[in-house]
Amino acid sequence: MHPLSPPPAARPSLSLLALALAGALVLGACGKKEEAPAAAAGGAAPPPPQVGVVTVQPGNVGLVTELPGRLEASRVAQVRARAAGIVQKRLFTEGSDVKAGQKLYLIDSAPYEATLAQARASVAQAEASLGQAKALAERYRPLVEVNAISRQEYDNAVAAQKTAEANLAAARAAVTTASINLGYATVTAPISGRIGRSLVTEGALVGQGSPTELAVIQQIDPLYINFTQSAADALRLRAAVASGQYRQASGGGADLSVLLEDGSTHPQKGRLLFTDLTVDPSSGQVSLRAEVPNPDRSLLPGLYVRVRLEQAQVEGGVLLPQQAVTRSASGDTVLVVGEGGRVAPRPVKLGPAQGSNWVVTGGLQAGEQVMVDGFQKLPRGKPGDPIVVTPVPWQAPGAAAPAAGAAQPEAAPAASQ
Repeated sequence: MHPLSPPPAARPSLSLLALALAGALVLGACGKKEEAPAAAAGGAAPPPPQVGVVTVQPGNVGLVTELPGRLEASRVAQVRARAAGIVQKRLFTEGSDVKAGQKLYLIDSAPYEATLAQARASVAQAEASLGQAKALAERYRPLVEVNAISRQEYDNAVAAQKTAEANLAAARAAVTTASINLGYATVTAPISGRIGRSLVTEGALVGQGSPTELAVIQQIDPLYINFTQSAADALRLRAAVASGQYRQASGGGADLSVLLEDGSTHPQKGRLLFTDLTVDPSSGQVSLRAEVPNPDRSLLPGLYVRVRLEQAQVEGGVLLPQQAVTRSASGDTVLVVGEGGRVAPRPVKLGPAQGSNWVVTGGLQAGEQVMVDGFQKLPRGKPGDPIVVTPVPWQAPGAAAPAAGAAQPEAAPAASQ
């Protein structure tokens, strides 16, 4: 036997110790596996979902109607040749602004100058004849009183004087006519505005038989907007204002914006001029006309635009995004986030739509928070179980600052956990 070898009696004791340690390790591993699910089951619950809300702020909400229209020049004048002759020169630049009285064309004036000279010569001749007849009548007056001449001779002298006076008046009228015709040889602008292309060139014969159109001048500052509105909508709005449901807009609907084809808004506000009294029987539309300033000449006649016209206002109204309202046969409802982030449905009364918003006329109080976004995040529980959320301010993509009466996105206190 080796000196370091354990005695034979000690070998069974070591085998039992190794078995005991292995069993302890197996039991420890099983205990950890059983404790893991228990720890997961007893952990913290997930936080309430975040939803977008807006805070109700009632105010005066304008009822804006968007209608299609066409721009029209406020004044249009056709430049025509009133004197017959050959066009000698054009004195303006096509497409430029002209002033009233500005010279535009020169027509050959030689025939009219000759006519004027002839008329002036006739005036001189008539003046000479009048002087002779007047002198004869004055010389006969004392002679007829002493019966040196007959009464008939004197009467003939007086009649000759009056005839000479009439001839002089006719000659002077002929001079005036000749001067007017000579003036027509120089064509001037009847109004101020922007002149278009010339319809004739130098050397053209104009004014033969009827006045020839030479050009067109349009005044485009301001511009008129002609548009139509459904007669039924106009009558319904008028009845609502008369009953007190709506309030007449300031100035009788003077607030008016012009939207261009590219979606931009003209910087100048327009004003409604009149509403026609006659309804078109074929379309049931009423014609309206508005006026819009155009100082930079960016708008042109004939351009298609859309008009936003405020005709009435709702007092104490609220603008809500349409996605916040649920419409059904039983009524219109919204989800209001109350204390502790608890969500509750609320019936509301809707007015007309304004773009992507509804005008809410009843059912909401100032300061209440209405849920607009995050509906898909709401937890699904048993009927009657409270739904708790964390409200955060909501803002429409690309939206500007809201107008008065619109629901405002505001920071809200976090829901209690």
